[in-house]
Amino acid sequence: MIELEGVPELVDPVMVAAFEGWNDAGDAASTAVGHMDREFKGEVFAALDAEDYYDFQVNRPTVWMDAGVRKITWPTTRLSVVRITSPKPRDLVLVRGIEPSMRWRSFCNEILAFAHEMGVEMVVVLGALLGDTPHTRPVPVTGVTSDPDLAAALNLEESRYEGPTGIVGILQEACTHAGIPAVSLWAAVPHYVSQPPNPKATLALLNRLEDLLDLRIPQGELPEDARAWQVGVDQLAAEDSEVAEYVQTLEEARDTAELPEASGEAIAKEFERYLRRRDPQPGDYASEGGDGVPQFRDRAQPPRGEDPEPSPPGDPADDDGGGDE
Repeated sequence: MIELEGVPELVDPVMVAAFEGWNDAGDAASTAVGHMDREFKGEVFAALDAEDYYDFQVNRPTVWMDAGVRKITWPTTRLSVVRITSPKPRDLVLVRGIEPSMRWRSFCNEILAFAHEMGVEMVVVLGALLGDTPHTRPVPVTGVTSDPDLAAALNLEESRYEGPTGIVGILQEACTHAGIPAVSLWAAVPHYVSQPPNPKATLALLNRLEDLLDLRIPQGELPEDARAWQVGVDQLAAEDSEVAEYVQTLEEARDTAELPEASGEAIAKEFERYLRRRDPQPGDYASEGGDGVPQFRDRAQPPRGEDPEPSPPGDPADDDGGGDE
């Protein structure tokens, strides 16, 4: 562990983590944590030693120039603190990094040592998986926990997944053994348009996190980026009749499955979010929005998410799509 600054005293702290790699289809989860870090002006206070957890032939360091001086950035996981004042004071410990190459148990223990030292009350891990979901519909976000009491209190699903897992699943299990309440939020990303960025999935994760923690996260340019992303995918679908037909099939299946869920409770939650956003808060400002051009995947061998934890994505276009428990 490399401690950059003293650990601050926090108010009702919750740890929110996301990791690039197998658990992060479309970079939706890591982008969500990065968005919060930027919008709330997070203060980095610690970083894990890259030598302990990363294979540098898999996650290579990068060289960059700073005023004519060559510098190296090593792959690692950093912890920062953000202060939230609305609707009530609460601090977040943000954990953002790359899924480690080795020593996963030690990696999780080190993160949980920070959680214990800072009095963290709950850990929320964000993830994104590839699934059979149409880009034209709201992004499904599933909340999962291994704690039956937490599931009942927060209206979450109890994890029933069996199969390969990534660092999100390992960290959640480590939290359970350490007696720290833990939740994972999973956004489903359309497998046929899986490459990053996916601002629509990022926005869906942030909205679900707001509901879970009863806080307000400035959206910046994410809503505009999400609309532009969907327009771009719509245009590509219109140019390919097979893709358009496939999307329509997914839409029909999704609408049929979710018809009973169009409940007054869901409508009320959306209306409450709308009312919250009508009241501007001090310190809100626009963030930088990422702009990516969507491209379709071949549907012949799409990776699949199973329940809230998928099989490895196998996306030839990147090193870090996928999902987990």
